[in-house]
Amino acid sequence: MKIQGIEFEELAEQFGTPLYVYDGDLLTDTITGLRRALHPAIEVFYSLKANPNISVFNTLRLGGARAEVSSLVELRTVLMAGTAPSDIVFLGPGKSERELVACLETGVYAIVVESFDELDDIERLAQERGVRQHVVLRINPTCAISGSRLTMGGKPRQFGIDEAQVLAAGDLSAKYRYAEVGGIQVYMGTRILDAEVVGKNTRYILDLAERVAEATGMPLDTVDIGGGLGVAYFEGEDDLDAVDVATEINPLLDKFHSAHPDTRLIMESGRFLTGRAGVYVIGVRYVKESMGERFAIADGGTHHHMAAVGIGSFVKRNFPAVLLSRRAEEATDLGESQPWNVTGPLCTPNDSILKNAQLPALLPGDLVGIQRSGAYGPSASPGLFLSHGFPAEVLVSGGQAHLVRSRDEPEDLLRHQHLHQPSTSTNQSIPTYQGSES
Repeated sequence: MKIQGIEFEELAEQFGTPLYVYDGDLLTDTITGLRRALHPAIEVFYSLKANPNISVFNTLRLGGARAEVSSLVELRTVLMAGTAPSDIVFLGPGKSERELVACLETGVYAIVVESFDELDDIERLAQERGVRQHVVLRINPTCAISGSRLTMGGKPRQFGIDEAQVLAAGDLSAKYRYAEVGGIQVYMGTRILDAEVVGKNTRYILDLAERVAEATGMPLDTVDIGGGLGVAYFEGEDDLDAVDVATEINPLLDKFHSAHPDTRLIMESGRFLTGRAGVYVIGVRYVKESMGERFAIADGGTHHHMAAVGIGSFVKRNFPAVLLSRRAEEATDLGESQPWNVTGPLCTPNDSILKNAQLPALLPGDLVGIQRSGAYGPSASPGLFLSHGFPAEVLVSGGQAHLVRSRDEPEDLLRHQHLHQPSTSTNQSIPTYQGSES
């Protein structure tokens, strides 16, 4: 198998395995296709939490994506890539004072506030610095619309301020002078594969924005409709089509934009933009049979790709996987597919990246690719388990492979540790076990 004409075997030989490979052309096609389909009044902000690699983001930025960040490092990442502060929003339920100050000093377009206490902190910090900061309220909606794989609203959450509390808050513009409250953000759910659900969410959010503005007197400078656009991973699922989404939401956006032409409309997207563009490439080290089941023990596993465990499902479901290359010299005949358990190098039975997956007969040296792995890979995985560290990442663009993250080496991991040597005066001798007398 190849990516933009380059064999995966060639990439494995050049960069080693395990390895993440991203298709830069597919990233570009996805962001441009989404923007082309959507109403011109709405801007797409890429959620870096899905994949924070700076070159992945920069590819999307060049395709027209803005930036949604949730940490100081993500903020610095998008600035390093050349993003204008006016195209950055910062959100997250537990922002530190250091992060809030960085937002104020950078002049990001908006801080998405998740509690009234946080709003008070921004007011204080902005007043101390003599600046004004645009703030958007994240609202935890009263209702939840079914259809997402993970519902984010309609129940007690650490995210946002309850809808009823916002509607009862009174005149926010009179209370806050330096934290300029001017809009809302709502995130109803994630991994949505039904365009009609996206439409229902959008309708609810746009209506809520008008109700909040009327109740609080705040201007509608910004309305962030969230996103949650999904990617199909498992049998019985179909990819969400950007044109279908546009058919549902564009008339709603057009009506709202006509009534509020100065309101900045935002859609967030992470998984949808990057999920299909990534392949996690692992090398088979050993094959064995145990109690009637076949096992291939690979050099990569769930410490790099925790999402492949099943994305919140109680039942293990496999990401799509393929044999990328037969590296062993013998047995070039692949034969019929067989059920294989593909596991990693970790000392835990949970390190099973594929369970009873139909694959050709595997041999040591083979390359297996876990497809649709461009979102929530290394950044959502316990890469330091057993001190393996994180894998290399490669972006293929225009038929050329580019190393965009170096593999963690032992020296990299040990550099952050500091050996403490207790003084000899504090050492206590350990008594020797003498046994018992019968």
